Amino acid sequence: MDDRLIELESALQDDCTVDDIYAICHGKALPEALRLDVWQVCLGVRNKMDQMAQFNEIYDLPFQAQLRADCEDFVNKLGNEDEDKVSVVCDLESILTFYCKNRALGYEPNNGWVELMLPLLSLKLIRSDTYNLFEAIRDTYIPKGCVKNGTVFNVFRLLLLYHDPELCTILDTKRITPDCYAMGWFQTLFASTCTLPVVLSMWDLYFQQSDPFLVFFLSLIVLINQRDQILQMKTTASKEELVSFLVNMPCNIEADDVLDFCSLAQYYSVKTPASFKRDLLQVLFGAQGGTTEGGSSVVSQALCLPVSVNELIENASIENPHPEAVRFFLVDCRPAEQYNAGHLSTAFHLDSNLMLQEPEAFQTAVQGLLRSQRNAIDANSNAGGEHLCFLGSGRLEEDQYTHMVVASFLQKNTKYVSLLTGGYEAIHEYFGEGMVDCLEDHDPLKCLLCNKEQVQFGKKASNNNNNNHKALNSGPNSASSSATNSLKRGGNGSQQQQQRSRNHATNNNGADGDRKPTIDLFSKLSLAMKTKSAEVREKLFDYISNPNAAATGGAGSGAPGSEKHVSRNDRNGKRYRNVPPVFSIGEDHEEDDDLNSAASETSSLARSTKAATHSRQSDTGEEIVSIQSFLKGPDVIRHFKCKEVHLNGYMYDSYLLVTATHMIVLRELETHHDQARIIVRRSLQSIVKITAKKRHRDLITFKYGYPEEENLVITDMDRFLIPKASEVTDLISRHIIKQT
Repeated sequence: MDDRLIELESALQDDCTVDDIYAICHGKALPEALRLDVWQVCLGVRNKMDQMAQFNEIYDLPFQAQLRADCEDFVNKLGNEDEDKVSVVCDLESILTFYCKNRALGYEPNNGWVELMLPLLSLKLIRSDTYNLFEAIRDTYIPKGCVKNGTVFNVFRLLLLYHDPELCTILDTKRITPDCYAMGWFQTLFASTCTLPVVLSMWDLYFQQSDPFLVFFLSLIVLINQRDQILQMKTTASKEELVSFLVNMPCNIEADDVLDFCSLAQYYSVKTPASFKRDLLQVLFGAQGGTTEGGSSVVSQALCLPVSVNELIENASIENPHPEAVRFFLVDCRPAEQYNAGHLSTAFHLDSNLMLQEPEAFQTAVQGLLRSQRNAIDANSNAGGEHLCFLGSGRLEEDQYTHMVVASFLQKNTKYVSLLTGGYEAIHEYFGEGMVDCLEDHDPLKCLLCNKEQVQFGKKASNNNNNNHKALNSGPNSASSSATNSLKRGGNGSQQQQQRSRNHATNNNGADGDRKPTIDLFSKLSLAMKTKSAEVREKLFDYISNPNAAATGGAGSGAPGSEKHVSRNDRNGKRYRNVPPVFSIGEDHEEDDDLNSAASETSSLARSTKAATHSRQSDTGEEIVSIQSFLKGPDVIRHFKCKEVHLNGYMYDSYLLVTATHMIVLRELETHHDQARIIVRRSLQSIVKITAKKRHRDLITFKYGYPEEENLVITDMDRFLIPKASEVTDLISRHIIKQT
């Protein structure tokens, strides 16, 4: 260390940079004598002015008494000599008071500021140096919005779900969100839980890395290192006991463990899609006091880790990646007709419609997907990787089924599951006019995005957009990036691309020759899936052309198949006072969703994705019941086994019960299958519409609301997958009619 110490001292005298320090120290602990100088260089405050000179020494903040009391309590716990306590309290209160005034911030108890100051006070610096370090650490390394339900903790949960879905599910089931146990970790960079020697060593390594996101991966390692203990406690400990254990886990870290601890964190950082960190960097870090609202809604509603199209495409272009680097296996979940009109050559096709139409075929397809993934990895193909990236169309209505597919993988505790932000539409926009050379089988005459102006609700109009000709005539030179070039297969030119589209076969040559076995495998599996999709669609169309009259008949209508919709005549000349809600039953057209329930779709999505595995509160609060006892209740007319379907794709085993006046839904408890939670208790009179998907007749949506003047206001909705859907809708509609 002597030679390194001399080299480091020399570098510090020559105005070195963070990179110079890392090259000398190799991310290891620093000698105590040089710690201050190194930290100042790493935090960019070495030559910063004395900001405390501006402090007027007036302590008149509205929360001054609270701040002073917290400073005194904290210093008393340190056990300093009495003569030192006054000086330490004075410096601590002065720095934090000036920080509040300088940044126009308010102080709140337990916000981590006092604890964050401890390692800095231990250096025994002058006030101005201590203040500059504190301000820089807060601005650079403490995530913004470390509050209950804050973006920080939604991001951390997504990371945990990505790397250890089983552990994430256990904590979700216990309703233990990251803000319950990790608040202090993020607010203080572990200064509130670890010993001082550990914190100093950890910060030595942390500041050399210049990676603010490292705190997320350090926190991840803390959890994963104790996963066995957490698994043991999930059935024996109460929620409070488990939270207490989680909060104090970092206390077990010793100074000798810090290097390995940080190395593991860096390993998990490499194993995480870079775009996730890059896209959230500005949202989470920067000058304190900024807002995180921009990324909050996106992250809180995310089903799984989002990946940008730039990273997906560029990832496939890397010829010799680091062995531990992220490598994606792309799963295209769009309907077969959309996949056939254009897709990435590296994409495996898994039609999400199969999940509802033919569950057995879907499971077979999933097994084929996993085998293909393993073969692609073994062949070291650009198309193969451990990290599953799912791709939807980018259109909400269709992507609900993509979300169901993703949720099914998450519920099986599959690691490394992500979803492409923007779906296929983002890929289409990424390539622009170069898509002819970069997308396999791209047919601008059938591509929905090439005919965007002519497409409504997934159906193409009679005439084609001029963009068709523009896309057909685009040449191979329009895409210039190395990522784009890496996705070209065979020769160049739009004529060759059209020939490939007609023949569904390519002839690889040149640099891509070593990928031919894997690509041939993808082609065979994709062709098999296309054939299966065609068979399913043929059966489905036959079913739709001869539907069960009870499933489509209007409530109270005389003829089968007729529909009764809201009419202004139903008001009988009154403004709906003391009149039961108007009720209709029919198909769930996309137009209906857009016109009648846009607001409720949005609120329902926010509600269901906020905590995908959490139970929903019913009107009556949570109520746990015995399933068999409840099903045999005297008021229950009939019950039906079903699955509750959230808009984010999660499905839960449930029972739908019908009484003379109410519809009740019980969700099975994961831990006790003989017990259930009442999650829906709706008056039949509140149901204003029952709809079934045209393509999935067993997917039933109940919409609730009330008439207001000439409009029907939808206030909420529930969606279920019911094997005997026609019986359910017929029974409920008859009892609704009886009450009107």
